[in-house]
Amino acid sequence: MSTTAFAGSWHTLPTPLTAWVLDVIQSLGHQQMTPVQASSIPLFMKRKDVVVEAVTGSGKTLAFTVPVLEQLLRREHPLRRNEIGALIISPTRELATQIHSVFETFLQSQPEGSDKIPAPLLLISSSDSSPTHDIVRFQETGADIVIGTPGRIEEFLLGKGRTVVSVKELEVLVLDEADRLLDLGFQDTLTKILTHLPKQRRTGLFSATMTDADALSELVRVGLRNPARIVVKVQTKKVIGGKTQLVEERRTPANLSNFYLTCKASEKLLQLTRIVKHEVSTNDSSQFIVYFATGACVDYFYGVLKDILPSSYTLHSLHGHLSPAARTKTLAAFSSSISTPSSPAILLATDIAARGLDLPHVHVVVQFDPPTDPKAFSHRCGRTARAGRAGRAWVILVGREIAYVDLLSIRKIPLKKRNAFDADLNEIRDESDERGEDIEVAETQQRIRYRLLTDRALHDEAAKAFVSFVRAYTKHEASYIFRLKDFDLVGAAKAYGLLRLPKMPELKDADREGWSDEVVDWDSFAYANPAQEAKRQLERENASEKRKQERIAYEQRQQRKKTNTAWSNKVVKQQEKDVRKSKKVAKKAWEKEESKKRQHEEVDVDDAEANDGGEADNDWNDLAREERMAKKLKKGGISQKDFDMEFGDL
Repeated sequence: MSTTAFAGSWHTLPTPLTAWVLDVIQSLGHQQMTPVQASSIPLFMKRKDVVVEAVTGSGKTLAFTVPVLEQLLRREHPLRRNEIGALIISPTRELATQIHSVFETFLQSQPEGSDKIPAPLLLISSSDSSPTHDIVRFQETGADIVIGTPGRIEEFLLGKGRTVVSVKELEVLVLDEADRLLDLGFQDTLTKILTHLPKQRRTGLFSATMTDADALSELVRVGLRNPARIVVKVQTKKVIGGKTQLVEERRTPANLSNFYLTCKASEKLLQLTRIVKHEVSTNDSSQFIVYFATGACVDYFYGVLKDILPSSYTLHSLHGHLSPAARTKTLAAFSSSISTPSSPAILLATDIAARGLDLPHVHVVVQFDPPTDPKAFSHRCGRTARAGRAGRAWVILVGREIAYVDLLSIRKIPLKKRNAFDADLNEIRDESDERGEDIEVAETQQRIRYRLLTDRALHDEAAKAFVSFVRAYTKHEASYIFRLKDFDLVGAAKAYGLLRLPKMPELKDADREGWSDEVVDWDSFAYANPAQEAKRQLERENASEKRKQERIAYEQRQQRKKTNTAWSNKVVKQQEKDVRKSKKVAKKAWEKEESKKRQHEEVDVDDAEANDGGEADNDWNDLAREERMAKKLKKGGISQKDFDMEFGDL
């Protein structure tokens, strides 16, 4: 059985903590240090640069919060009102807000009568705050600690606040989720900020996943000097033959049970609902996070799952396309929700909720879509089993995606196999490809379709979500595993409950066996929102009118083409036409004449042959008669005179 490792009491630190800081730590329930805290806090307090890599939920936030506070408290001279002493940069506004709340918890507990550290300043994009307002708030509060996202901090230090904010006395710089900050999207901004900061400072890089390519090769660029590298690993050891041997090393929390489940693409949504119900009924789980590939998928399934899951389930949605205010409201509502197994809370999210967020009551994480970046896998799983608590994580794989399990194993993220669930939440033992499609797939698909038919806007969301999923699938970094040509897109379309398959090149050669479009009168298929429907009708009329005008314009162009043809061209063309016509008439007349000649010649030949035959017959008759008469003459039957009179002229 996994147990949480601790590394001694807070009192064992080489440099004792300030009394009220220690009181706050213990009031938060942290009676002992975790390994990452015991390793990094002494070094950071000794003004050493550190690069810290530790699994999610291992206490990294306190590992830099405590040293920052202690260094500011130990300054010989207080900071002036326009000077800042600590800068914490986070990749997302949600994580920055969480870090800000941790610092606020400490600073609100400062004893009266001491030189208090002012309230920390949070710099994130918000409808309630602008860069100008950030400067005003800084001047009003005189904050020593500034926490924010890269873009907003750049504007604060190098934009509107360049002549207002002084960084000459900066003590500490912290880059939280450093590997994400060093990605291409933040490199230029981060470089500008670091160039602006004084070199005499302490810098800490903290993350759960930090490879050499991500961080160590960038240390010179970000300005660390002789940093101490701290790597905290989760290891399972076992006594074998009287010797302690390492059984397993992993990059996920020790108390996390990590499972994978394989199913057909068409059964994916069905298996998601069954996993949730299984966890509720078997393990009394009440808080879930379900990860999808895109924000469009989150929006769509947020509406669909309401009709599939029991009405007692509460759903929340979180992704990067929501407004800052909506994201803050959703996160607060989910984290503060009072959920029970009879009324569980489910957060549908993208990777915006994968890193750094401390949601202590999350029992189960389900990855409906594996992340595009394999590094995000451990971050997603790490939203549960935090700070020594137990947690469970699932990932749903389709077809050859099972090779992803081996990839994660190489990355020291072990997964245990679980079979798909049937309608009674029992595991299906027959996992062969020949197993027929679950009978509830068609029922669920039709159920979703009925829902989509009530509002054309839902149909639009479904198509948008499906297309965005396909686009995201093609961008997987492990492209040799996630190959679109091997994925059953038509089966996925069933899981999405689409009314018809979108017209997209990826579906051109797809096997459509078992698929049928819903019979829909698309002209009358309306939006539930009257304004949207009025807009659609107007667009239809405009499109019809446009087609009519295009047809008229085409006919007019053809007419103008005829009318505007040069007179000389007309004459030449007419002459050519007349010549062709006369040749055709002459040819027909010649053919007719030739036919008549042939007929006459045939008649003449017949007559000639007939005449020649008659004359020949007469000659033969005369000779025969003469011979007979000669015989009579010889016998004395006739006189010579009579013979000569008849045959003398022959």
